[in-house]
Amino acid sequence: MTARVVDTPRVAYLVSNDLVKVSSLLPSNKNRSILVHSLVKSYGLLSRPQMRVAPPIPADINALTMYHSRDFIECLVDPRTCAADADSIRLEQFGIEEDCPAFRGLSAYVKLVAGAVLTATKQLSSGESDIAICWDGGRHHAQKSRASGFCYVADCVLAMLALKRMRIPTPVPPSTASPRKARVMYLDLDLHFSDGVSHAFHRSNPPSGPPQILTLSIHHAAPGFFPSSPLAALPDPDDAALDPLTLSLPLARGASNASMLRVWRSVECVKDAFAPDYVVVQCGADGLVGDPYAVWNWALGGEGGFGWCVQNVCQWGAKVLLLGGGGYNSPNVARAWTYLTSIALGEPLALDTDIPDHQGFPLYSPSFTLDVPTGNARDENTEEYLHSIEQRFVRIAEIIRQRVQVDD
Repeated sequence: MTARVVDTPRVAYLVSNDLVKVSSLLPSNKNRSILVHSLVKSYGLLSRPQMRVAPPIPADINALTMYHSRDFIECLVDPRTCAADADSIRLEQFGIEEDCPAFRGLSAYVKLVAGAVLTATKQLSSGESDIAICWDGGRHHAQKSRASGFCYVADCVLAMLALKRMRIPTPVPPSTASPRKARVMYLDLDLHFSDGVSHAFHRSNPPSGPPQILTLSIHHAAPGFFPSSPLAALPDPDDAALDPLTLSLPLARGASNASMLRVWRSVECVKDAFAPDYVVVQCGADGLVGDPYAVWNWALGGEGGFGWCVQNVCQWGAKVLLLGGGGYNSPNVARAWTYLTSIALGEPLALDTDIPDHQGFPLYSPSFTLDVPTGNARDENTEEYLHSIEQRFVRIAEIIRQRVQVDD
């Protein structure tokens, strides 16, 4: 697919009153959805001429079981799951406990969040939009038959399965060539490893045929830090068990714009080798300064910042799906996703702009501006480690390039 950078991208924004209400009930992020969409609207971004507000079509059982097991989905949508006398053994079997408790509106939440993301993929695959945004999606820890890490439905996985079914016209000549299968790249910017997504697609590509799915998670990894998975480690190109299409790029504490700028060369290297038609970006904001996890020292603006990374992706020439994810300082998450929405529109807001007067205004004290600036934490990612990432990913990118050439 020839890269095509769109000067004024057509953007679809997935939102509805029902989606906002039920997403705001999520126990890990109560009222965050209301805060995010209110701030986006207060800046006038939803009324831009290139913006299309698209209501989600709730996902049905058949759509949800494109990936999830039927027993798990039936448990999630069963009204008895949220009852006071619910079968605790059944709930425990499907992970509906501890960090993923049953809550009022769970059934509607699962259907609407998954439906919103699938509606977003249709906006892209139909050609109606160049970029689609669903800030209520991005639940990257949910497993095939189990809720995990505040995530009940694997909307990222469902989106990628939908996009991989698309067919891409083969450039002429020859004009008679059949369309090829779409290539879908998943890029995860959340503080936590995308275990649900990476496990879903690990070794899913045919060993000799053209690859369709590549996952790349940039995250923090340390002993005892959730989630624990061997796939979260830095890949070794000399490992015979390497899956070059399931990649991780772990960063140490204090990761800053400087470290992200440095590793972005590896992201670009992988992207160039894989040449995706669609890019799904999980935009978890828990790596930003001010998040309660307090692990990274990442800023919203500046070279190597959160906005800079997403802006680069939007200029790759592929169709882009922006999803939400983690982030537990809700005002900062609203700042970040509002800024990313403006970037997607091709009209980045100034970071020193004042927060507009709206219902959530008091929550943005003391600065009352859009920016989430860097802090003072020390970046523990050494030059030696960052260099080793570059060396490994150059070799892995060449392996990917050879696999992709089978398709082109």
